[in-house]
Parts: sequence; C-alpha cells; structure tokens
Amino acid sequence: MAPRAKDDGVRTPEIEYEVEELDDRMGSSQGSRFSLISSEFGLARLRRRAASRHRLFQRFVILPDNRWYEAWTKFILVWAVYSSFFTPMEFGFFRGLPKNLLFLDVVGQLTFLVDIALQFFVAYRDPHTYLIVYSPASIALRYCKSNFIFDLLGCLPWDIIYKASGRREEVRYLLWIRLTRVRKVTDFFQKLEKDIRINYLFTRIVKLIAVELYCTHTAACIFYYLATTLPEAKEGYTWIGSLRLGDYSYARFREIDLASRYITSLYFAIVTMATVGYGDIHAVNIREMVFIMIYVSFDMILGAYLIGNMTALIVKGSKTEKFRDKMKDIIKYMNRNRLGKDIRDQIKGHLRLQYESSYTEASVLQDIPVSIRAKISQTLYKPYIKNVPLFRGCSAEFIQQIVVRLQEEFFLPGEVILEQGSAVDQLYFVCHGVLEGVGIGEDGTEETVLRLEPNSSFGEIAILCNIPQPYTVRVCELCRLLRLDKQNLSNILDIYFVDGRTILSNLTEGNESNLRIKQLESDITFHIVKQEAVLALRVNSAAFYGDLHHLKGLIRAGADPKKTDYDGRSPLHLAASRGHEDIVSFLIREGVDINLPDKFGNTPLLEAVKEGHDRVASLLYKEGAELNLKDAGSHLCAAVSRGDADFIRRAISYGADPNSKDYDHRTPLHIAAAEGLYLIAKLLIDAGASVLVMDRWGTTPLEEGRKCGSKSLMMLLEAAKADELSKFPDRADFRDKMHPRRCSVFPFHPWDPKEKRREGVVLWIPHTIEDLIKSCEEQLNCPGSRLLSEDGARIVDVDMITDGQKLYFVADRDVKSE
Repeated sequence: MAPRAKDDGVRTPEIEYEVEELDDRMGSSQGSRFSLISSEFGLARLRRRAASRHRLFQRFVILPDNRWYEAWTKFILVWAVYSSFFTPMEFGFFRGLPKNLLFLDVVGQLTFLVDIALQFFVAYRDPHTYLIVYSPASIALRYCKSNFIFDLLGCLPWDIIYKASGRREEVRYLLWIRLTRVRKVTDFFQKLEKDIRINYLFTRIVKLIAVELYCTHTAACIFYYLATTLPEAKEGYTWIGSLRLGDYSYARFREIDLASRYITSLYFAIVTMATVGYGDIHAVNIREMVFIMIYVSFDMILGAYLIGNMTALIVKGSKTEKFRDKMKDIIKYMNRNRLGKDIRDQIKGHLRLQYESSYTEASVLQDIPVSIRAKISQTLYKPYIKNVPLFRGCSAEFIQQIVVRLQEEFFLPGEVILEQGSAVDQLYFVCHGVLEGVGIGEDGTEETVLRLEPNSSFGEIAILCNIPQPYTVRVCELCRLLRLDKQNLSNILDIYFVDGRTILSNLTEGNESNLRIKQLESDITFHIVKQEAVLALRVNSAAFYGDLHHLKGLIRAGADPKKTDYDGRSPLHLAASRGHEDIVSFLIREGVDINLPDKFGNTPLLEAVKEGHDRVASLLYKEGAELNLKDAGSHLCAAVSRGDADFIRRAISYGADPNSKDYDHRTPLHIAAAEGLYLIAKLLIDAGASVLVMDRWGTTPLEEGRKCGSKSLMMLLEAAKADELSKFPDRADFRDKMHPRRCSVFPFHPWDPKEKRREGVVLWIPHTIEDLIKSCEEQLNCPGSRLLSEDGARIVDVDMITDGQKLYFVADRDVKSE
C-alpha cells in the first residue's frame, strides 16, 4: 500500500498520511493487525512526520465532534430552516421587506457570515481514506472548491441591493441562491438517520413529509408571484384575481391579509400536486399554464420518490440481498484503501463463512419458539460448557443460563479475535479448532503465552476483572467458537453470585505454570474483595427497603448476613432503623450479632430507639440486645434540649442511666430544670434522676429550677428533694462534704458609699440561715440580724444562696427604706 502521488502536483505523497487518527490506534497495541500492516508496508516514517504536523495544526483546527461546534451547528441549523422557508416567501409575497423583517434578515446573514469564517477551520474526513484531515490549507481549499461562493453570495443583503438598484426585478431572482442552505437541513436528517437512539422509520417519514411540504410551500410562493407580475388593472386575468368562492371574490387580492393569500396559494399548490382538480382554482394566463405543466411534471417525479421511499421502508430485503450489499461495500472499502490480496481473501472468506454458517444453524432457529431454542442450545452447547475449567464447580442452573445465551461464530486462520490492551466485551469458548495467546513486549517481540484448544475459554480475565486484555488471541486453525456478551454474563452473575465467587477462584487456579497470567492474581484477588463488598451492599439494600423475599433469596444463594458495609453497618442495623420487624426477626434467626456496634458505636437496639420503632426495639431487647449508648449523658442532654421526650423515655426504659452526665457533669435533669421543661423533668424524676447531683460548677437541678422561676417545676423539684432525702438521708451531708458552698459576707449595707465600706469575710454556707447569721457575728465581730443580697433584698433561706454569692450583714437599724 504505497503512498499515492497526485498527477497535478497539488498534494505530495506525505500529505496522504497527515492525519493522526490511525496512528493513535496503532500505538495502543503493537500486536494489532494494523501494526503488522504498517510495519510491512513501511509507514512508520510517514506516521512520525504526520504526528509532528498534527500537533502544530491541531492548535488552529476545530474538530467536527467538538461540543461547542456541535452546539453552533444546531444554532445555525435553526437559521438555515428559517432562511430556507422564508426565502420563497420573500420572493413571492414581498417587494421590499418591512423594518422588523429587514432587521431579522440582517441578523441572519451576519450569523451565516460567522459560519463561513468557521468553515475555514473545521477539520473534515477524507473521502478516500476516511481519515480526519487537520491541514488548514487543505480545509480552506476544500471549502473554496465546494460551497464557499454560494454561501458568500447568500449572505449578501439582497433586499437592500434590490431597493438600491431601483427595484429591478432581476435582482430579486438572486434570492434563490440562499436555497443552497437547505443542504444543512439535509445533513441534519442524514445524521439523524444514523442515530440509533431514534427510530429509523420515524426519521425517514419525517424527512419525506418535510420534503413534500417544502416543495408545496415553494410552489405556492411561485404561484402567488406569477399573479403579482401583472399590473393591478389586469388582476382578473390571474388565477387568484379571477377566483370566486361562493359569494367571496378575490378581486383586488393584494389588499387581502397575508395569511389568507398564503393559505390560498398553498391550497392551489397542494391540489395541483395531488392532481385532484376540483376546478375551483385553475390557470388563467399562459405563464401560469406553463408553470403548472412544469410543476405537475416535477410532481410525478416527486410522487415516485415519495412512494418508492415509503415502499422501501415497509418492504424489507432478503438475507441474500443484505449479504450482497454488505459484500459490495466491503469490496469498495478494500479498493479505496488498496488492501493486499491476503487481507482481501481473509475478509471475504470470513463474510462468506458467517453467511453460510448462519444458514446452516442460526437462521434455521429463528422461527422456533424461545423455549425450544433453549432446549436445542442445551443439547448442542452444554457438553462444551460443562468441561470448561472456568466453570468448574458451578451450579447446574448457572450453566443452563449460560448455555441458552450463547451465539455461534466461525473464524478463519490468521484472524485476530482479541488484541492485547483492548477493552473486551465478549467471552469466547472454543468448540473446535486451535488458537494461540500471544504476548507483545514493549520492544515489539512476540511470545506465545498459551495454546487454546477445545473446552477452553478466553476473554474472561478482562471481563471479570475489568482490565485490558492481557494478551492477543490469534486463530491457528479454522475455529468454531461460542460467544457470550459481557452484559448477559453480568446479568447472570447478579443472580448467581455464589457461582461468581467460584469463577473468580477458578481464575487463580490452573495457571501456576504460566508466569504472565500468574502476575494477574493480585487483580483477581482485588476484584473478589470488591465483589464481596458489592454483595454486602446488596444485602444491606434489601434489608433497608424491607424486601424480605429478596433478602431471603440472597442469603439462601450464599450471601452472608453478618457482613457489614463500609460504615460497619450490618443488615440488622438498617432493618432496625427502618422498623422492618419481619426482617429483624429473620436476621435474628439467622444468628446475626444483635449487639454489633457500627463504626459510630450504634447498636441495632439504639437505631430502633432513635427512630422510634418500639416493636422492633422490644423484640431486640427480649433477645438480649443492649443499648450500648456511649456518652449517654450527652445524648440524653441533647434530647432534652430539643424536647424529644419519646427518645428519653425509650432510652431509659432500655437501660440508659437518667443520672448520666455530659462533659460539664450536667445531667438531663439539669437541662430540663434550666429550660423549664416540666414534663421531661417529671419523666426523669420518675425514672430515678437525682435533684441533688451537682455539675462542674456545683449547681444542682434544684438550683437550676429556682433560677427558671417556674412555680410548678419548683414544687416538683422540692417534692423530689424531700422524697430523695427521706429515702437517702445521708445525701445532704454527703453533698455538703463533697461539694460545700461558700459566700462572701461584708459588714455594711450594699447601698453605702465607698468611704463606709469595710473588709468582709468568706464563709462556708451552713444548713440554716440562723447558723449563717451566727457565723457572721463571730467572724465580723459586729452585731447584725439579717443578710442582704447585692440589690438590697433580704435572704431568708440558705437554699437561696448560690456558690460564691456576695452577701451583706446588717442590723435592723441599718436597713434603709426606699
């Protein structure tokens, strides 16, 4: 395949191989068939030169598949549709555009001018080599030879030129140049037909309807234009001027609104195209007759085109016809690329082999029901699949699902089925013939890795472990292979995942003598661990959504319900948090650890308590589950702060200590008393919460309640204190010994001026106010009868005094009135 030199000298032999698309593919796999061809025909030097040019040209060239350019093509398509539709209307119905339409016309032409500039930088695919051309000179030359002149003429402001030329009618005929923009619409439909996401029949029908409507639209505009070429005095000698429908006359038709004129013209064009001939509209003068004759002649061709296309869509070709068409396309491709005789024979032989083999087996079974085809596949293919080492130890049901999804293929000697480094989506099993696995080194040397004979498989490592194909598979003798799609295999393994474990284990066995495949053991092991994690997520998902049937199926198929996810959460955690009592009961019977904490220290019982599932929590508690509420004080205090009495009640009922403390040694009762939450405080006191326990500042819940000012809460706390002291009389003395309170006492009135103030003393607070007054007389060596706070209020009970409070010791005569 030597490079071709053009006779005209415009393109040198090197330019034939400027593009880089093929070079990328050859570099990806040195063992590919393209690499063998390139080395045989000496293209390496040309590719190196092409690569240097490609890097330079790519900076200034827009690729056709660039997403921004694709967006621009869609934008310019809208303007092309508008221009193609409006140009006949402008020619037929307007003698000079109004201002609003003139502005729209100018904007459209400027948009097409921008598109013309972009066309000089858009790469294209060479029609001979089907490779992308990046050379700016080649791109510009190709565009100038094709559509540049028409695109440029179409962008001229013909309406302005028409007015400037004295409204010469000949200038208006140049408007039809803009109809060349229809090719953008046709290109859009061609791409739409190749898009497999859109139904081909729908696309073709829409295209045919668009062709028919556009032809009638153009004819309607021409019909109206013919009527306007006569002066107003002779309007009656035109098809529309002479038209009379009932009592309505179209005389002086130029004064009728645009919509009525256009619909009337379109009606004339459609009935003429359909040759219905109602007789209500007909040609009047010679020019109209001539145009209708031309139009009807064109309509016969258009009708044949439409009917032929519709027939081709409905009537499908035979298999032989499809084979012949495919072979013709292949021969054209080989001629265009000047492929060698050996490759030609291989390609044509493979196509004939596939065609003949499909007639002997596959095509015969197409009309047979699926159930019978499955039985035939089991009879023909099951003996081969059962003996494949990859499926050793797999269940009979799994083997059966594999067998019914197999497809048979034939390959000739010398064909490369899988290339090293490629992504694989097919798994092959050898029925007859011999293949070889070839490893390609970095220096291009080949090494035979393994020999594939009947009852062997290849492609499984790349598919199951999601890695590139580790070696090239080449046919040595005529082979009959069974092929299984990767998606079908994945669907089967999703159900028979235990057999998937067996398959992955079989991959690591039987290859000890093959060092190259032995090196993949780490990848296989990693994939096994990954599959186990995915399986655990599937079990957890079934438990989370309450799908007991699916969960039982997974566990009976071999899934371990004791496995946890990445957060250490077992299926029991998720079922308890969602309140699925049936799944919790099932998992308990399966022996799941009911006290297993997750990564955050939450047990299944705690999950049920948090979410308020009392039946599930009761079930777990009866089975011996523990709450295991770490830092219970913080949890309970937070629940009190947000007013969650239900959580507090459930947590206490399942073992949480109501006197547990947070980081400030504050109990839930501290928070409830401080916030004035009577119901929660009563709930905690009923559960055994103490009103005398102190926080880090020596404050009790009783004192917090006094600060709150709620009378009902104070009565509740005082009653709880009395009850607590009656049950535990030593708690008061213990509290005073462990956490004694003190106060600062000064021998003057708090409102005295600074010059009358004297030194005070710090005293421990006794049990009664009388003992405190007596201590003040002794320590201050002055008489007094009462204690005042800083605001001058009298203190009558020691429980009203807080730790560290300032007091003032005065006699009755020193008390000042307001």
